[in-house]
Amino acid sequence: MHLLLRPAHLATWAALTWVAPTAIASEIDALRIDAWEFVSPAATSIEAVVTPTADGSWQLAGQPIGYLQTRVSYTNYELHAEWRWTAKPGNAGILLHIDSGPIDRKTWPRCLQVQTKHSRAGDVLPMAGARFAEPFTSPPDAKTPQLDRQAASSEKPAGEWNACDITCREGTVDVCINGVRQNRVSRCVPATGRIGFQFEGAPYELRNVRIEPEPHSPAVPPQR
Repeated sequence: MHLLLRPAHLATWAALTWVAPTAIASEIDALRIDAWEFVSPAATSIEAVVTPTADGSWQLAGQPIGYLQTRVSYTNYELHAEWRWTAKPGNAGILLHIDSGPIDRKTWPRCLQVQTKHSRAGDVLPMAGARFAEPFTSPPDAKTPQLDRQAASSEKPAGEWNACDITCREGTVDVCINGVRQNRVSRCVPATGRIGFQFEGAPYELRNVRIEPEPHSPAVPPQR
């Protein structure tokens, strides 16, 4: 694997794309980590929770509770990410369209979550006031409302790599897990924002994260 850079999105791909085990040790460095930040009620540096490895993956501590997020926002894009559990499988998620937070329990931002929780990958949850048009499949009084995945589980056995492919376009989000389409939500609010990876207590490994904005939909630095 070699680092893949596209001139139109050089800064984004340099920070967010891993494709190769050669020269990775020098490519994953402070500048790459600087493309992300860690948000948690417990003040923690990103270096304390992310460990780059020689083969290009990131080992994520899974705690303290919180999330990684990009330093720029995206609207229309394709996201590819691969994860695997490195110990007892647990709970985590991919966060889309993060536009404010932390809000919920002073921890979670307003966003959509694509569940990567063991045995539930592909469920979609609106967090902290986010919403989408499709009715929930969870009970009306559920503490955490969600739209269940649409197909039988397509997850790999614990310890094997899983792949998630997400397409976000004009407020519609399509989700595939290991090549199987698992969910689709539309008229999403928010429909733009940062991208994140959730920490909910269990360590896991992340690799081959690729974010490809559509033409004329550049990555936008957030307003400070």
